[in-house]
Amino acid sequence: MTDATPAAPLTTAEDNQWASFAHLGGIIGFLPALIIWLVFKDRGAFTNAEAKEALNFQITILIAYIVGAILSIILIGALISLAAWVVSIIFSIAGFLKAKDGVAYRYPFAIRLIK
Repeated sequence: MTDATPAAPLTTAEDNQWASFAHLGGIIGFLPALIIWLVFKDRGAFTNAEAKEALNFQITILIAYIVGAILSIILIGALISLAAWVVSIIFSIAGFLKAKDGVAYRYPFAIRLIK
């Protein structure tokens, strides 16, 4: 039986790349940020921070979708879901553009569940 060797740390370029992908993945939901954070959190400090930020934002958006679904009986629920979708796309792209250049991005609002 052999011991597993720890994965090599990410280079700066790789760190920026995975951090930016964590933000961009928000376009399709919270899973990309979660997967990137779980896989790379110990290999790159920037990826760790940015993937947590993206994941917290996507969890906030998921809560907005749930509220919209609950309120879908009335028109306001559909508007909440639509607004959450548009905001998610806009801020995910903004986060991607900052992180790809190595600049930390902080969403204007997010429930910070993962510290």
